[in-house]
Amino acid sequence: MVAAVPIHFAALSRLRAGPVFEVPPPLALYVHLPWCLRKCPYCDFNSHGLREGDDLATMETRYVDALIADLEASLPQVWGRRVTSVFFGGGTPSLFSPAALDRLLATIRALLPLEADAEVTLEANPGTFEQERFAAFRALGINRLSLGIQSFDDRKLAALGRVHDGAQARAAIASAARLFERVNLDLMFALPGQTLAELDQELATALAFGPSHLSLYHLTLEPNTLFARFPPALPDDDLAADMQDLVVERLAAAGLERYEVSAYARPGQRSRHNLNYWSFGDYLGIGAGAHGKLSFHDRIVRQVRFRHPTRYMEAAQAGAAIESEQAVTAEAVGFEFMLNALRLVDGVPADLFFRHTGWSPALIADAIAEGVARGLLEPDPARFKATERGQRFLNDTQALFLTGEPPSAP
Repeated sequence: MVAAVPIHFAALSRLRAGPVFEVPPPLALYVHLPWCLRKCPYCDFNSHGLREGDDLATMETRYVDALIADLEASLPQVWGRRVTSVFFGGGTPSLFSPAALDRLLATIRALLPLEADAEVTLEANPGTFEQERFAAFRALGINRLSLGIQSFDDRKLAALGRVHDGAQARAAIASAARLFERVNLDLMFALPGQTLAELDQELATALAFGPSHLSLYHLTLEPNTLFARFPPALPDDDLAADMQDLVVERLAAAGLERYEVSAYARPGQRSRHNLNYWSFGDYLGIGAGAHGKLSFHDRIVRQVRFRHPTRYMEAAQAGAAIESEQAVTAEAVGFEFMLNALRLVDGVPADLFFRHTGWSPALIADAIAEGVARGLLEPDPARFKATERGQRFLNDTQALFLTGEPPSAP
């Protein structure tokens, strides 16, 4: 017998009319800084390699001006709401000078009510790491650093098109650990020509630094990347699966719990910004190509800023940085919620669906029942959580919530 999904009966009459919020979800701020030293061949993010002759000092001044204009124009949409986290992503945000980030952070604090313990994360490339520069970032109030290591193997780094080598990666981690209370290391596996033994060595090297948080990503060939056009030879599916098992086993033994598909952390060190994203919280996204999701009293909207930095800066200064805005419909909200929530290993409380979408969970009751019947979802009426099988076939589990015919059983 399938357990019933708890229903917020007061919202049943609003099933198709639109969401109604008792309290809006938590709010985060995402700031996109699009430039990097060189575009990596696997990267499908909105990043732009610096060209010979580019004047980064002038570019960052104009860009920060545009970000501030964008934020000021966005204030009516988030007025009075407290911000739980700020995330500087890219690109390579650490290319920006401490002075530029100081001006930007000071404006953010002046315009938005940040929580006293707000998490402020900066993504950084080891190839841009300088002790004094990063000490200055810490002095600005940036309290979490995310280092894009990817690998410690010089040959693998060269194959990935990275601008740093293994020695720079190790030096950056050691320095970051002295400066920041919270450091994340981004690593990739299933790299071109990688063996299981080589991955084991990569994990041993990373764990020797005693990191509080690790992000381990399976290298995939994304459309519109150089790797998609000229694909390298990657480990086959069986070897890649063995690599994933090795990652989970080694990190668990080192005290890093897997709490999301690609994220592992020690107790109390989970990324607050990403947890908000995965639990369908709100986030204001500013910067070139930035995405955002905002909840109002009667609707949820997704926004996208203009993608090209020059076009974005022009539009932001004119008070019109948003290229497109679309309301999330009743037909789409179940899939959008579960697309993120089911990535969390522990799932989410069932009542979070109403609290963070404003719609009744009756919208997804049939899909929940189907998932439980197929062994993809746990039969717990108080929690939406994928089973071990549901995690293994996560795409199929998430697809239960798409409108139309249910997918075939895996």
